[in-house]
Amino acid sequence: MLPNDSRYDAASADVVMTGGKVHTVDAADTVAESIAITGGRITRVGSEDEISSLIGPDTRVIPLRGRSVLPGINDSHLHGVWLGQMWPALLMDQMAAGHHGGEPPARLETSQDRRGAILRTAELLASLGVTSYTEPGLGPGEDNGASGCFGSAALRDYADLAAEGRLTSRVTALMLFGELDGASSLAGVLDGLRDFTPPADVPGWFRVAGVKIFGDGIPPMRNAWMDEPYTDGTYGGLLVEGASEAEREAVLIAMIDAAHAAGHQVAVHATGSRTTRTVTDAFAAAASRDGRDARHYIIHGDVISSRTLATMAAAGIGLNTQVGIPVATEHMVLGALGEDILPQTWPTRDALDIGVKLCLSSDAPVLTPDWRVGIAAAVTRRGLDGAVRGAAQRLAVTEALRAYTITPAWQDGAESWKGSLEAGKVADLCVLDGDLLEVEPEALPQVPVSLTMVDGRVVHES
Repeated sequence: MLPNDSRYDAASADVVMTGGKVHTVDAADTVAESIAITGGRITRVGSEDEISSLIGPDTRVIPLRGRSVLPGINDSHLHGVWLGQMWPALLMDQMAAGHHGGEPPARLETSQDRRGAILRTAELLASLGVTSYTEPGLGPGEDNGASGCFGSAALRDYADLAAEGRLTSRVTALMLFGELDGASSLAGVLDGLRDFTPPADVPGWFRVAGVKIFGDGIPPMRNAWMDEPYTDGTYGGLLVEGASEAEREAVLIAMIDAAHAAGHQVAVHATGSRTTRTVTDAFAAAASRDGRDARHYIIHGDVISSRTLATMAAAGIGLNTQVGIPVATEHMVLGALGEDILPQTWPTRDALDIGVKLCLSSDAPVLTPDWRVGIAAAVTRRGLDGAVRGAAQRLAVTEALRAYTITPAWQDGAESWKGSLEAGKVADLCVLDGDLLEVEPEALPQVPVSLTMVDGRVVHES
């Protein structure tokens, strides 16, 4: 999107934040005291003395008083149109309450409706410190969908809003050539790749990066495709066309191969152990044919074997998951698959340890878009009932922060110019009203975000 110019400096900064904890999320996880911003870029990060020379008569100086400055949060799997339609309702909250929320919201019929939803999401995300997100699946496969949130017209609405300068988060989108959470066909994907033309990029603000494919369902419903049997003796299956298991597997691989050959990044909703294995092998084989750094990734990855994780790490395949889901549903998965499956479920620690690029995300409006809740879940693996689920897979706070910032920037192919607080990168950041590393993780969701900046512009301040 944007080039990185690490040589950029200026005699006088537009904004200086000083006297706090600047979590750069650079390669060494450096924590500095101060940061200077000029022309929408980070000018310098360092000590108060190093930054003080950049304070001029027109510089806005923001005393941090021990607060934390973080890179802008990149929610790498968030349904922005749908969230704007649903908020404040969340699907996981409705499930926990034992109901489905009554009547669904009215269908978004017009561009004005969809743009309104996108802008409601933009305002919400700005208040939370989110400066980038991935809209995971908009396209002709959902043009007649019941909600009106996922059709191809939404891509144009995003592009138009970006061109008008009305977005306050940078948006990466994936195209969808099948039904949301439903069946897809090889013909539909091939037709979409050939005939559908997405809107052009708006550099720095909107980009259509690739294709999303739905591989299977979810383990609690016993429709995720498993290597291990469910407690009723079944194995689930794939959500793609085909008269047999072997044919459906061949179709899924053919979809991945076609999207890869067309030059796209490919993200597959894959939750069962056999689906994650099949998709990983297909990704690795596709990359081996042309050597392209495609940055394909698995979405959700509820059950992943150690063998599959090793293949992912070796082939540069990412994992994009939501830790709020296991802390809420692990008991349902164990009820469907038995306790022997536990070591393979939502393996965030194992993924990092073996070298998989791990992104944490919200899947909002399934879960809250509040990254503070996501980090707390990743670090504690504690549910609302107080029970810890998957303790062996817990992350450190700094690891979870990277999975919400620099690694999603890698997923976007943008780590050279966003995702960390380093000189020359865009000034996307948020200010947390406390010391990130001193706050108890369970208390993190109660610590306010007092300021959000995108491209050097303040989009939220309290």
